[in-house]
Amino acid sequence: MIPLNDILIFALSALVLVISPGPNMIYLISRSITQGRRAGLISLAGVVFGFMFHIVMVSFGLTAVLFAVPFAYATLKSLGVIYLLYLAYQAIKPNGKNIFETSKDLPYDKPGKLFSTGFFTNVLNPKVAVFYLSFFPQFIKAEYGSIMTQSLQLGAVQVLISFTINFIIVLTASRVALFFAKKPSWVKVQKWFMASILTGLAIKMALSKAK
Repeated sequence: MIPLNDILIFALSALVLVISPGPNMIYLISRSITQGRRAGLISLAGVVFGFMFHIVMVSFGLTAVLFAVPFAYATLKSLGVIYLLYLAYQAIKPNGKNIFETSKDLPYDKPGKLFSTGFFTNVLNPKVAVFYLSFFPQFIKAEYGSIMTQSLQLGAVQVLISFTINFIIVLTASRVALFFAKKPSWVKVQKWFMASILTGLAIKMALSKAK
């Protein structure tokens, strides 16, 4: 089992990552604003099941790769650094769209469509798999026991944090959108703060020692 201290560090990292805008967040905000909280929550359920799919697949993959390829850790760490720097750039890139500026003419979807769209938005997003494959190994050590068990443990923490944050976003999407519309300067502050945190995580990951 992974020590509590490492779990807390991972939880903080997962929190920073989940509040960085991506396809899942954009979809949930869009549905919550245009079709209401119930639609947002149904969509969120689909997204969570998508995370579970990735976690199971990646847990098997990490178990195979980290045992079979001696230098796999260095490769995955490099991917993780690149991914975090990519997210930092996406946060501050010129002409980047405010995620709360959503289309108002989305079609009305039934619960089944909302759930499936949330699920496939997550499952078919390669960035999620890249995150798991590149980020999880930074917290996994052979002396802590089964690699698969550690992967599932990290996955459970990540899903819990992701669900909690996205649940809050669904409930408050309309009010937050109104706040940013009235105070656009806060959008820039949020973007640069996010970029700084992500860059810091990338540097920390790059300087971490191989297991």
